Amino acid sequence: MNNNLTALEKDIDYRFKDLNLLRHAMIHSSYQGEMQWKKEASNERLEFLGDAVLELVISDFLYKKYPHEPEGELTKKRSSLVFEAALNVCARDISLGDYLYLGKGEDMCGGREKPSILSDAFEALIGAIYLDGGLESARRFIHEHIVSDIDELVLLKDGKTALQQYIQQKDNMKLRYETEDFAGPQHNKIFKSRVFINDKAIAEGTGHSKKNAEQQAALGALKKLKAESC
Repeated sequence: MNNNLTALEKDIDYRFKDLNLLRHAMIHSSYQGEMQWKKEASNERLEFLGDAVLELVISDFLYKKYPHEPEGELTKKRSSLVFEAALNVCARDISLGDYLYLGKGEDMCGGREKPSILSDAFEALIGAIYLDGGLESARRFIHEHIVSDIDELVLLKDGKTALQQYIQQKDNMKLRYETEDFAGPQHNKIFKSRVFINDKAIAEGTGHSKKNAEQQAALGALKKLKAESC
């Protein structure tokens, strides 16, 4: 664990007036339980707040960016930006796992790499920024760390569909996946997937479920195919 929260402040380009808010956002319930602190000492309440702030900011952005989209399409776009896998990517980009306060058992089980823990901590961080600097500070953070990567994050929601649609536009291209578990204990397996086009391996991905591994592989394949066609 990295206790140097000023380094995290530098990574996110935001200086807290109250550093205790940032520290609070990094306290997982496993650590709170191990320390026998009150329930509210964990980051779960900040996560709840951050989730609401994130949804508001993303909704506002999409409403203004797509003035002619119906409600249903806006909802789909929003869900592709605020789901676990997308927030996990954003959390990893700022090495958020390094700063988490985890219980010893959770830490030993790879808690710093778990998408659910990282995505929750990312929302808690948004909540902390909101309380410390207000809505505009939170908006700037969200725009910098989520909205700026909107195209890639949207693909994470359903990269397999996007790849399938791309392949269908080409002649004589056949797509298949090979997925297997290759690392980790039974309760925390890591899966690896390779995507093949015409029996040639194009890309691979890993994840804590077969679906996530295949989505990562599909995203890698899509990037490679589009780059080659430029």
